[in-house]
Amino acid sequence: MAKKSSRDRMKNEINAGSMADIAFLLLIFFLVTTTIVEDKGILVKLPPWSDEEPDIAKLKTRNVYSVLVNAQNQLLVRGEPMDIENLRENAKEFIMNPGQLENMSESPKKAIISLKNDRGTNYKTYLAVYNELKGAYDELWDELCQRRYGVAYSEELPVAYRRTIKEDIPMILSEAEPTNFGEE
Repeated sequence: MAKKSSRDRMKNEINAGSMADIAFLLLIFFLVTTTIVEDKGILVKLPPWSDEEPDIAKLKTRNVYSVLVNAQNQLLVRGEPMDIENLRENAKEFIMNPGQLENMSESPKKAIISLKNDRGTNYKTYLAVYNELKGAYDELWDELCQRRYGVAYSEELPVAYRRTIKEDIPMILSEAEPTNFGEE
């Protein structure tokens, strides 16, 4: 029998048999404990999918508030250039039509806001325009809620109150397919 030397007995080895188990447990631990942050965009309720052809109704042009944003981030509202700062008040006036003018919507229920942008439009400008149009509706809902119920329009308001406010002033915002860069 061969004699074992002390050098053979004293090999420096690390038992790595359980290292894979430990790494796997750490991986599971970090996957379970981490939170995944979701990007929040514009919260818009989309219509349900339908295979049927859409019913194309003839709209009166007086009820359509068309907002076009070109590749240079300029606004064209109902054929007139406009600054974003004036968009909210102008949209509110169009929707409510307090003077019963012939070139504005017949009623808030028939008012349609059409938003169309160019593919070259800056996203910041698109969001600013969308926020102004949404803000116009928010302010109109708040004003009507103050007049009718004496409180501000908010998520704490009873559902029945919010529903009647939105039935009287429905938010009808149509987004058209963007045009190619510089087309409009």
